[in-house]
Amino acid sequence: MRPALWFKLGLREWPDYVPLVPLLQNYKSEDFSHDLTAGLVVGMITIPQAVAYAFLAGVPPQSGLYACLVPMVLYAIFGSSRQLVVGPVAVAALMVAATVSQYAPRYSEAYLGITLIICLQAGIFLWILRLSRMGGLVNLLSHPVISGFVNAAAILIIVSQLPAFTGIEVDGAIEPFTLLSALLPRLVEIQPLTLAFAVASLVFLLAFPAIARGILARLKYPNAQASAISRLGPMAVALLSIIVVWAAGLGASLDVVGEIPSGLPGITIPPFNLELWLDVLPASVIIALVSYVESYSIGTTLAARKLTRINAHQELIALGAANIGAAFTGAYPVAGSFSRSSVNFSAGGRTPVSSLVCAVVVILALLFLTGIFSVLPNAVLSAIVMVSVIGLMDLKTTREHWALQKHDVITEYATLFMVLFLGVETGLIGGVLLSIAFFIRSSSRPNITQVGRLGDTEHFRSIKRHDVETLPHVLALRVDENIYFGNAVQIEDKFLKRSQRRKGTRHLLMVCSSVNLIDATGMQMLHRLNSNLKRADIALSLCDVKGTLMPTVEASGLTEALTGQIFFTADRAMKHFEQELEAQQKPTDAEINGRQDPI
Repeated sequence: MRPALWFKLGLREWPDYVPLVPLLQNYKSEDFSHDLTAGLVVGMITIPQAVAYAFLAGVPPQSGLYACLVPMVLYAIFGSSRQLVVGPVAVAALMVAATVSQYAPRYSEAYLGITLIICLQAGIFLWILRLSRMGGLVNLLSHPVISGFVNAAAILIIVSQLPAFTGIEVDGAIEPFTLLSALLPRLVEIQPLTLAFAVASLVFLLAFPAIARGILARLKYPNAQASAISRLGPMAVALLSIIVVWAAGLGASLDVVGEIPSGLPGITIPPFNLELWLDVLPASVIIALVSYVESYSIGTTLAARKLTRINAHQELIALGAANIGAAFTGAYPVAGSFSRSSVNFSAGGRTPVSSLVCAVVVILALLFLTGIFSVLPNAVLSAIVMVSVIGLMDLKTTREHWALQKHDVITEYATLFMVLFLGVETGLIGGVLLSIAFFIRSSSRPNITQVGRLGDTEHFRSIKRHDVETLPHVLALRVDENIYFGNAVQIEDKFLKRSQRRKGTRHLLMVCSSVNLIDATGMQMLHRLNSNLKRADIALSLCDVKGTLMPTVEASGLTEALTGQIFFTADRAMKHFEQELEAQQKPTDAEINGRQDPI
């Protein structure tokens, strides 16, 4: 009886960690038709993209397809987003290539082994973030840093595809300028047939969406379905190029994918070499953070369209599981795909079942269609990659951001140039440090605002922006920033100068309604400020101190040391000072009697 009861009680917690279980319990038959259609469409797009991104990452083509199986299924089971499609993505592929190429040649067993290590480390790191409740660490990758990184990554990816695009073989060289300097002197070696396939594929992929939507609009297809079908350009151009190569017998004249082993992936064990694990660990952490931020952003965007939400903590579990699954099935790091997730949404995918259907499509391709893709030209794959990453670039919002916050634009472009000139890891870390530096610079110069009562209300506002009432002997200053080591001295200096400048001040009231943190340096500063004001016969009082700060204030001894008081609100403080002023101005009995005495 007891074990059964424990089992039932335990099952109640499972839906919190396995969102697919309650979803399937309430799954409706009409949902399957939508999920089936979306899964088939996404599957057809996924196959050529997976092969293309595998070459970008430097791993065998089948590894790209393997990244669409177990990782995709694991995310469907554990993920909180209903439309997010997880698998190989261009940015993660670039970061893998930039890291692993330092230790092993591309397409080798050693290269793939290091890739598996990165998968495992990234997955474990995401789980550690969840277990330690430190998911907020990803906030260090601010929007300007991510935007600058993605734009730089897109440029790097496009440049990295130029050898396959032109047919000029270049050994190594991920760095864009090294690659360009190697290509430019050899432009005479361009392969005309390769270039023709690449250019034709590029034009086809750019024109296909508009043409497809126009034709489907005339056939009166629903907009959502037309949008999804218009994304089938990668599969269409891949099949067309395969037919042309096979019919014309051009396989020997072009650089093609080659033989792809058929069958499902086996269990792979990442190699263990402590020195190597420590060497690639920083890169794994960065890849994990970027993958999570990218996936969470996409998932949040799609969820907002359906007026739903995704669970940030559950996403850490799901993406961690997906990457660990990739490590043991011969794949490489995975993340949420913007293009395939958008197609899944547009095609009407309602639940993660669409991802399971997509995985079935990939399984069928691995079992029966690998021979067909063996004659797929690498030039076509390069065109697919280029068009995919062009959609990731965003340079249009710079003017708007410059008007709002110049620091964000500086951070964005500094990150972009550091990634291009110094490398992916250094550029990202540099961008993070720059954004932190701007934050500290801003918060170290806090805004100190003098406030007064707004009419007959309990509200206090800035004396510069509102017609407010103040007391002649009270200086009420609001601190619009946390008080910590970076700004404590500046706050102290401003308080002392303003209290000394305002004649007749006997009380300085610090309004703490915007203060959420006071560290040890800030608390020491308050003690020092209290002592300095005391010498000038000015009493220091606090108000609107948040409940979370009171234990710190009391533990520091400030409550007893204050020459003034700690008031619950600014309204209560001002009423107290008003009463004090009235009491001081009220004549004593002796003064009244003295006025009545005759001269």
